[in-house]
Amino acid sequence: MTALPFARIADAVAGARSLEELVRPLLEVLETLTGMESTYLTSVDADAGVQHVLFARNTQRLLVPEQLTVPWSDTLCQRALDEGCTYTSDVPSRWGDSDAARALGIQTYVSTPVRLEDGSLYGTLCAASARPLPMPEDAQRALQMFSRLIGQQLERERLVDRLQEANAALAASALVDTVTGLPNRRALMAELTRRIAHCQRQHESLVVAFIDLDGFKAINDRHGHEAGDRFLAAIGRTLQGALRADDFAARLGGDEFVVVGTVAHVEGPDRVEAFRERLAAATRRTFDLGRVVVDYDGASVGAVVAGDDQPDPDALIARADAAMYAVKRARKVPARASA
Repeated sequence: MTALPFARIADAVAGARSLEELVRPLLEVLETLTGMESTYLTSVDADAGVQHVLFARNTQRLLVPEQLTVPWSDTLCQRALDEGCTYTSDVPSRWGDSDAARALGIQTYVSTPVRLEDGSLYGTLCAASARPLPMPEDAQRALQMFSRLIGQQLERERLVDRLQEANAALAASALVDTVTGLPNRRALMAELTRRIAHCQRQHESLVVAFIDLDGFKAINDRHGHEAGDRFLAAIGRTLQGALRADDFAARLGGDEFVVVGTVAHVEGPDRVEAFRERLAAATRRTFDLGRVVVDYDGASVGAVVAGDDQPDPDALIARADAAMYAVKRARKVPARASA
């Protein structure tokens, strides 16, 4: 292999940030080494029975178009794999029944499989010509080396994808309460900050409801923490079912939940009270917790409307909490024990 192609390969491997950035220089080098007018990388979908041309380099009469899709059973690649024949300079005689080869006018063909780390077939790296051409030994070795480089790049990209998916899942889990599946306090504060700014731009009013599960400690003490967690999860599902399209529910912590909604500026206190009562009514029901059935009298719910002075999320929650305590006193429910 001459110094120039070797330097080109080294640059491609060192600088490639994607499969395409690696493959296109390799196809150019492969064309130089083989003398063939078309070099290309394919992927194979064995389940669908098709082969796709991902990247191609065409310099003369023969044209293998990118994005070409052909039946896998009709390809020279499958025949080469099945027969263990990686090179022929007389395609019409050897595989004359291939419609794809006949349509493209392929006379000389060379191919090597591209495999992943587990040995599964990803696709093929190929070179083709409309003329009969020999296959230099250096070109054959380069083809196999390029195939390995492409397989390694694919594995790197798959690893990056898996890491990104894991990071996304980790980031999402950091915003979700594990017991109820609702957004947690961190997610709530971010949503409140966003909603406050949004409502000011849209001339809407932000409504915040604070929900305290009266009697939760008694459920926990009497039936155990497993039943308590099931009750919290059931409340979370119940609140989700009571939400309107623009509402947002979160578990603040312990037996406390917060629901956020919006109303138009022109809508008065009746709309806010309807918002509060809708949530309170949703919690008044019988909950089947598996081995335990709880007839629940409902939570204490207080709701407030944010003012026009761009309130702080913590201050807004504190106001809603105070409104909830007023409801609790009116219901003559014992106050929560302070932490």
